[in-house]
Amino acid sequence: MTEPVDIWRRAYKHPTDWDQAFPPLTLPAMFEATARRVPNAWAIDFMGRKYSYAEVASGVDRVACGLAGLGIGQGDRVGLYLPNVPHYIAAYYGAMKVGATVVNFSPLYTVPELAAQIDDSGTRLLFTLSAKALLPNALEVMELTRLERLIVGSVAGALPPAKSFLYRLLKRSEIAERPTSARVTAFSQLIANDGRCDMPTIDPHHVALIQYTGGTTGTPKGAMLTHQNLSANARQVSVIDPKPEVEDRIMGVLPLFHVFANTCVLNRTISHGGEMVLLPRFDAGQTLAAIERTRPSSFPGVPTMYLALLDHPKIASTDISSLRVCISGGAPLPLEVKQRFEAKTGARLVEGYGLTESSGVISTNPYEGLNKPGTIGQPIPGTRVVLVDKEDPSRPAPEGEPGEIVVSGPQIMKGYWRRPEADREVFVDAGLRTGDVGLIDEDGYIRIVDRLKDMIAVGGFKVFPSQVEAILYQHEAVKEAIVIGIPDAYAGERPKAFVTLQDGADATGEEIMEWLNQSLGKHERVVAVEVRLNLPKTMIGKLSRKELQAEERAKAGA
Repeated sequence: MTEPVDIWRRAYKHPTDWDQAFPPLTLPAMFEATARRVPNAWAIDFMGRKYSYAEVASGVDRVACGLAGLGIGQGDRVGLYLPNVPHYIAAYYGAMKVGATVVNFSPLYTVPELAAQIDDSGTRLLFTLSAKALLPNALEVMELTRLERLIVGSVAGALPPAKSFLYRLLKRSEIAERPTSARVTAFSQLIANDGRCDMPTIDPHHVALIQYTGGTTGTPKGAMLTHQNLSANARQVSVIDPKPEVEDRIMGVLPLFHVFANTCVLNRTISHGGEMVLLPRFDAGQTLAAIERTRPSSFPGVPTMYLALLDHPKIASTDISSLRVCISGGAPLPLEVKQRFEAKTGARLVEGYGLTESSGVISTNPYEGLNKPGTIGQPIPGTRVVLVDKEDPSRPAPEGEPGEIVVSGPQIMKGYWRRPEADREVFVDAGLRTGDVGLIDEDGYIRIVDRLKDMIAVGGFKVFPSQVEAILYQHEAVKEAIVIGIPDAYAGERPKAFVTLQDGADATGEEIMEWLNQSLGKHERVVAVEVRLNLPKTMIGKLSRKELQAEERAKAGA
């Protein structure tokens, strides 16, 4: 069974129909419809300062008119080099309203990373903040690239008056002075207009966002996501909520520059008319305090975030009972983390799955009803999933065997920015090759076995790192685990594990390896378990193999 269409039509576990269409819709039109419907509802809570939909709509219009006055229009690329601040939302929808394409840049990027993607995308204008962690980099990049102008906002200006004063007083060492330059414009100056100007008609299939991939397998590529891709994914995620009438307040600590948050925190919440509680970065203590203060109903995150909350000393004294549903993505969700979090909060922690190239979400376990730990649930409405042969994607996977997951639906990207050769590799019969290997069970639930590129070849046998990691997580001393392949003169590669330990645990790598290898087949057995204080993580906090792989390659080369 490579595509259980009959199951998804007959026994769909989400509270809607699987087989449905999502009419073309631009993101500005989606935003404006909500702002007209609930103008007085709160859209943003930023460190205690609240913004209504009417206020945000005014900001969006003034950004759009300000950009138009600077000559930004249809097809121009506008960059966002911002953390989770209100400026992001006004700039995001404002740039799109004027017909521009938004390009997201991580605030964690180095100057070379930022410069490379600005040049690749042809970004003309960049939004950032007057923070020492951002503005000096942006100014340097403006001298190194074809970037024409910076728009610089102030965090203090977005805070409540008392917090704004304290921020300027206590965070003075973190504030960068905005230089006097014709190429640098204050955000307040950009929006110093009445928001009334002529706006173009936007094609829903126009590219709204260039979202760069993580680059774990080489140079990052820009996924071209259209208005329809993004608005459809927002609506797909919205309709699987079985209780849409319940107060919708979402914890927005996942970075908005990442596709997961762009759909699940920003666009989904805007489409539904909910409220986003924004935090500029993830800190477990600050997040717990914000949850207790604002009483959110939902908190999308990655597994390491939930684990950090559970391990924080204030978890026992913090009331987080308002949480109803939390979506975990970005990495496999360990069963122990799911069980602990659900026991503590009473919320449902569901595992989902998506890619940059799919606008964020492909599938998820249902918020209510049958959850299958270790699976990514059923595909969201309008999304088709098939399994193809791992060696030849033009053929279906053999019955009952793992295959590469291929996805089609309204959320699938238009293609890669200026990478036609990459498009030819990733698309097959109008479907997107995910690079992930999976199985689909009798209930239509999808289980990821591993990534094709992460598979370890041991003397002709294939070893899936995630399967070894799953066993490692059963060891009482293991907190986090990563398994990679390292060079081996005889077998080509051998698995090696890296772990961190639970607080108070004192197991050695040798002890864990002896315990682990008893449960593995001969070709799966690890050659070492290395205990570390920390394991590398990506910008959104999921465990990352590439740094460890680079270390081991360097060792082998030496």
